[in-house]
Amino acid sequence: MAVVLPFDPAADIAAEPSLEGIVSLVRSDMDRVNALILSRTGSDVTMIPEVATHLISSGGKRLRPMLTLATADLSGYRGEGDIKLAASVEFMHTATLLHDDVVDDSEMRRGKLAARMLWGNEASVLVGDFLLGQAFRMMIEVGSMQALDILSSAAVVIAEGEVAQLAAAKNTATSEDEYLAVIRGKTAELFAAACEVGPVLGNRPKTEQAACRSYGMNLGIAFQLIDDALDYGGSGAKLGKNVGDDFREGKITLPVLLAFRRGTEEERSFWRRCLEQGEVGEGDLEHAMELLAAHQSIAATVERARHYGAIAKDALGLFPDGPAKQALLDTVEFCISRAR
Repeated sequence: MAVVLPFDPAADIAAEPSLEGIVSLVRSDMDRVNALILSRTGSDVTMIPEVATHLISSGGKRLRPMLTLATADLSGYRGEGDIKLAASVEFMHTATLLHDDVVDDSEMRRGKLAARMLWGNEASVLVGDFLLGQAFRMMIEVGSMQALDILSSAAVVIAEGEVAQLAAAKNTATSEDEYLAVIRGKTAELFAAACEVGPVLGNRPKTEQAACRSYGMNLGIAFQLIDDALDYGGSGAKLGKNVGDDFREGKITLPVLLAFRRGTEEERSFWRRCLEQGEVGEGDLEHAMELLAAHQSIAATVERARHYGAIAKDALGLFPDGPAKQALLDTVEFCISRAR
């Protein structure tokens, strides 16, 4: 005998992952963070607020400072320090973007002209330095030596990661392990530090501090791997830059590494010509995308991102269920869903 079940089309469609959970959780605190950010970009040197505000107000998600606020909430912290540390984290991130665009000769950032295109490379680098200085001033004002140690150590690791990326650039012999080490430094370290300072402020046990750091580190790796995939299979709107920029700049990312190793010698010669020798002609980007599709490199990169996302979620198992924990879990799903 057949059993007829009622069909609800709405129930058949899974809700799209979003940041609404974490945005709602920290909305009032983020208003204070944003006000602090704007106040700390002020300077008698007119160009400083102009350059800083151009990037800061250009529509970034503010994910990293939201993670600081959410992990502080998760840890039961009820003071004021998380506001200044969240703003410090955003200033550190903004400074790295200003510096990266100079290093990479990028023309676009978050869908707008990069600051270097409007004010020049020198101004972009120096305003980035100004923001780093303001970040460290706010860290000191919070008065937590441990939080200062975590974020200042992150600044060192991020710089090392950027230099390591330069060393790996245009080098098709880079291994997957070497590449993962680069993105742990240049991207995931700030995620990890942003999450670790929350339970530090809450004076939580070392196990909870380590758990939040693990969550941030693995979320950061997943986030960067999805960015790698989007550069070849996404849209400019999702990336905030031109699709194919990594290819044109000769960057070695995971999709390329996988296609290179899985390809024929003829295909490897193509990658060497384009990435190592910088000889990119008309139709080469399209051919690169065809090779990535043929070797399922994008799908494999997304699968690896899911793996790190799962580790990030498991790291929160120490904490009791609640709005903060759920918001952090949902954030992992959102970051990975960008590849859809």
